Amino acid sequence: MKFILTVASVVLLWLSQAVMAGETLQADNLFPKVILHTSLGDITVELDRSRAPITVNNFLSYVKTQRYNDTVFHRLISDFVLQGGGYKEDFEPITTLDAIFNESGNGLRNEIGTIAMARTSNPHSATSQFYFNLSDNESLNPGARWGYTVFGRVMEGMGILQQVNEWETAQHKITGWPDVPVEPIVLHRVTLVPEG
Repeated sequence: MKFILTVASVVLLWLSQAVMAGETLQADNLFPKVILHTSLGDITVELDRSRAPITVNNFLSYVKTQRYNDTVFHRLISDFVLQGGGYKEDFEPITTLDAIFNESGNGLRNEIGTIAMARTSNPHSATSQFYFNLSDNESLNPGARWGYTVFGRVMEGMGILQQVNEWETAQHKITGWPDVPVEPIVLHRVTLVPEG
């Protein structure tokens, strides 16, 4: 029993440190940049910690702990979104951190070329999954209801998003989900661009 409690304590400590990990990465940089190394090429994204600090730190926590490595973009709707950050190539879910507070009222809009957090109908349910806006998606912005938190913008690699906008999708044979890319789009890893 004591051993089980000790293991549980270590796991809880590790998880709490993972949550804090993003805060320690370029802590004084309000606009850190990351490169998403995908099977189609690199996408450079500038994150906006000034408008979405909780969301950016959360995203960077997944980057630091390498949880996005070898995941797939599992949802693609043409002229809408390309979504990933939740599943390995075999569609096993990644280990997620606690859900975060919704920062959709930060003034950033779901415009083409922005990155935002995916969530369920619960506005404060975002964990690891994110999406790229493939068009201006006004319906995802806050209004009378909570919106979806935008936390950065593509700086390089828009051609990749234009390319996948025409990608073939189908219902996934194992999960039964619609809108899954027929040819997998893999996120091999995400790296933080050094300051300066």
